[in-house]
Amino acid sequence: MDAGSTNRRQFFRGTGMTLGTLAGLGLDLKPARAAAEAMRTRLHGAREFASICPYCAVGCGQIVSVRDNRIVNIEGNPDSPISRGTLCPKGSATYQLAVNPNRLTTVKYRAPFATEWVEKPLEWATQRVAELVKKTRDATFAERWRGEDMKGNPVEKRVNHCTTIASLGGATMDNEWNYLQLKLWRALGLIWLENQARI
Repeated sequence: MDAGSTNRRQFFRGTGMTLGTLAGLGLDLKPARAAAEAMRTRLHGAREFASICPYCAVGCGQIVSVRDNRIVNIEGNPDSPISRGTLCPKGSATYQLAVNPNRLTTVKYRAPFATEWVEKPLEWATQRVAELVKKTRDATFAERWRGEDMKGNPVEKRVNHCTTIASLGGATMDNEWNYLQLKLWRALGLIWLENQARI
C-alpha cells in the first residue's frame, strides 16, 4: 500500500475523530447515531453478496444484503477497484429496482376512440404489444430493396428489414435488458434503434 492510500480502518478511525470533534463543537449527532443503529438492526443476520450495479456500463461494485431470501439493503462496495464504495444517484436507488411497494404492476389502456382509461394486467399488455409487433412486421417486412444508384441505374439489394417499427430505449433500463432488446429488434429486422441515454 502506498503512502497516499487509506484503508477502511484508517478511514473509519479518521471519521470517528472528525465526528467527535464536531460533537465537541455542539453538533447534535443523535439522529446520525439513531440512523446507524436502525441500519445495524436492519442488517442483523443478513448475508452479504458482492454484485455489480445493473445500470450503465461502468460496472460499479455493490454489496447486496439478503435475509430470509429477501433483499434488505444494497450499498456501494468499498472493495470495488472501479467505484471504491461510491454510487451515482441511480446506482444508490438500486434497492428500489428490486423492492418497491409503489412499483406499478398494471398498465393504463385506452382503446381506439375511447375516452376513458382502464387498468389492464401487465401480462395482457405484454401479449398485446407482441401481437401488434408481429402483425406490423408481417405486413411490412421487406426482404429486398429496389432503388437507383448515383448514376440512376436500377439497383436491388437484400435488406431483410422492417421500417415501420422503431425502438427507443431508456436510461432506467439495465444493461441486460438493453442488450436483449437490441438483439430482439435486430433479429426482427428493425433499423430505427435509439436510446434516450445516448441522445
